Amino acid sequence: MDEPELIAESEEQELFEHHHFVADKGQGLLRIDKWLMMHVANATRSKIQSAAEAGCILVNGKAVKSSYKIKPADVVSIVLAHPPRLTEIIPEDIPINIVFEDANIIVVNKNPGMVVHPGFANYTGTLVHALAWHLRGIPAPDGNPLRPGLVHRIDKNTSGLLVVAKTDLAMAMLAKEFFEHTIDRAYYALVWGDFVEDEGTVDVPIGRDIRDRRIMSADASNPNAKNAITHFKVIERFGYVTLIECRLETGRTHQIRAHMKYLGHPLFNDETYGGDKILRGTTFSKYRQFVDNCFKLMPRQALHARLVGFVSPTTKQKIVFEAGLPNDFHSVIYKWRKYAAKP
Repeated sequence: MDEPELIAESEEQELFEHHHFVADKGQGLLRIDKWLMMHVANATRSKIQSAAEAGCILVNGKAVKSSYKIKPADVVSIVLAHPPRLTEIIPEDIPINIVFEDANIIVVNKNPGMVVHPGFANYTGTLVHALAWHLRGIPAPDGNPLRPGLVHRIDKNTSGLLVVAKTDLAMAMLAKEFFEHTIDRAYYALVWGDFVEDEGTVDVPIGRDIRDRRIMSADASNPNAKNAITHFKVIERFGYVTLIECRLETGRTHQIRAHMKYLGHPLFNDETYGGDKILRGTTFSKYRQFVDNCFKLMPRQALHARLVGFVSPTTKQKIVFEAGLPNDFHSVIYKWRKYAAKP
């Protein structure tokens, strides 16, 4: 969260922070919530207690309650729901598509073009500002105003589903699911080129490109790269482009976009990763005009978060949400389907 570009755009960057401590050999008995407040910057006692209730505080590998008394040489791990807030959010009356809401969560189907979280060059007009307006005046169980909590994000120009927490406990529970990679996430992507295989897995670390920090690169030799795994499956072939489904095991910045570029199949009209020009096809002017028309129909990367599934903080049961393709994506698929069907 230190770099402005990470705040402005992130495909599925997990919004939690993980801490690991070893108690001093001379440590006296003390409640772990009080002890952690002295060791984790900007952490409130209520946030730590919610983390404990969600099973996010481990001592010597086992989950403990907030009343646990820390002992000398205890090994403590904690996953907190989100880093410290960078700015005060002023609610804004912006229309959003809420597909589900209960006492603890909101599931939103985000339109392309909307930034999720305020940051560098995007201080207003974000999804968080819209959610703050939606939640204005509604008290949380502890009496404080509700505020939207993000545990994952998608890029400004990616459409689709996001789950948002309304309470600290929900935030802690969802952050734990993301940290343990038990959240189900599936995307539709239209990419350049055809695949030999019908399905496959990309297991290549991703980090900021050492030559251009504005982009991410799949490169095992990059010392800053982190483990990243994407499973893909062909949905429909159009000859020069292919519709695929991608399922994420990890949640690195621009993971699908970087992994598809690594495979030689950049996302259709992805300006950042080289997909905004003709990479496959003929040299005929009619074909060039056809592709240009597709670019104009969908002036963004062809990526849609179509499914999210997780254990509900309210019912403790698995719930799954799906969102169909937005109009721009659907229109481009229709055009490619007609083009591919021509004799």
